[in-house]
Amino acid sequence: MRIDIITVVPDLLKSPFEASIMQRSIAKGLVEVHFHNLRDYTANAYKQVDDYQFGGGAGMVMMIEPIDKCISGLKAERDYDEIIYLTPDGETLNQGIANQISLQKNIILLCGHYKGVDQRVRDQFITREISIGDYVLSGGELGALILCDAVIRLIPGVLGNETSALTDSFQDDMLAPPVYTRPAEYKGWKVPEILTSGNTPKIETWREEQAYKHTLKRRPDLLKD
Repeated sequence: MRIDIITVVPDLLKSPFEASIMQRSIAKGLVEVHFHNLRDYTANAYKQVDDYQFGGGAGMVMMIEPIDKCISGLKAERDYDEIIYLTPDGETLNQGIANQISLQKNIILLCGHYKGVDQRVRDQFITREISIGDYVLSGGELGALILCDAVIRLIPGVLGNETSALTDSFQDDMLAPPVYTRPAEYKGWKVPEILTSGNTPKIETWREEQAYKHTLKRRPDLLKD
């Protein structure tokens, strides 16, 4: 997968891709991530990429011209499956969306800033708009990082055990069951005996039951269907 991220603060994005799972995915050649500083695409002598709103109002707006130049330049080099704008009024990111995007080959992420982007950008270039929650951040960079992390870990070969992502919370519309590791007893606190029994079918049944109970308690809305 190739991910092109358009931003006005590329330095804010780089370090998360230099560690942990995202770094390993790049080292393995499974993912390419390219950062594009929007200020490199403006003719303004001061590298300005925003301007006042037509009609008045507080807050600056990202101009269409530098965004057009950047996106059009990228599209001239390859086809993109999605051009995604990170915005508070987009569809809320969930596991299903992450699953869908993980199947794509090339995507562009546009990070909003200020009061947002000129609406013509959204009308002419954007294929999908995604939010990471009902709140507003200073820019779309953190949202882009969260989306990348959620998507990259689903790409085959990224995780050491490829079945791990399939048993995460939300994959089957339920939360994951409790998990335990060694020692089997600590300060008198014991791991459920079923997990040390070696009886795989019964263990799986127990996990399914626990996942259901956990979801019913904490996120009953996931069970509405």
